[in-house]
Amino acid sequence: MNTIIIKTYKAPPVREKEALRYAGCRAADEETLKLLCSCIEEAEDKLNYSVCYGEFPLSINGDLCDFGVFSVQSSALAKNLSGCSRSVIFAATIGVGIDRLISKYGRISPTRSVIMDGLGSERIEALCNEFCKDYALENAVSLKPRFSPGYGNLPLMTQKDVFSILDCPRKIGLSLNDSLLMSPSKSVTAFAGILRNGEP
Repeated sequence: MNTIIIKTYKAPPVREKEALRYAGCRAADEETLKLLCSCIEEAEDKLNYSVCYGEFPLSINGDLCDFGVFSVQSSALAKNLSGCSRSVIFAATIGVGIDRLISKYGRISPTRSVIMDGLGSERIEALCNEFCKDYALENAVSLKPRFSPGYGNLPLMTQKDVFSILDCPRKIGLSLNDSLLMSPSKSVTAFAGILRNGEP
């Protein structure tokens, strides 16, 4: 039986340009930057950075990726994981706090809501990057770029398998609705192929 591990993180540094890019701001003036800083300050103590993950065996036969506990047909995922005999499968979330802020300001300050949404997107990406970096360092491996259900031709339905094997609701409070949308919304599930030292 594969061990599922839970990790929590301190807040990674905010990449302001990325947050504004996610918010759709190509060029930020002084007022927009002030608004972003205000959003960062308000959201800071309302975010919880959590990840659950496991390492699984991997065999690829054509477009079929078999992780032992489930398999999925996807040429895009097979290409992404090519050359790997194991994969880390993980789920990450920054919690429901940012959703509440986005909803709150959607009613009273749409511009602030958009910036909060962009900040939330930047925060979950930063968490995923931090996790992948830490995993590689701790295990003396390299990870291929992460690949999520819904990308390329990897079916979004794969979310159900990921949630089942990781036990996301119990481990990190992450749920999946009938439309395959995650709650909290600023969450990610992904596969990352593992390359041992010396492998191409």
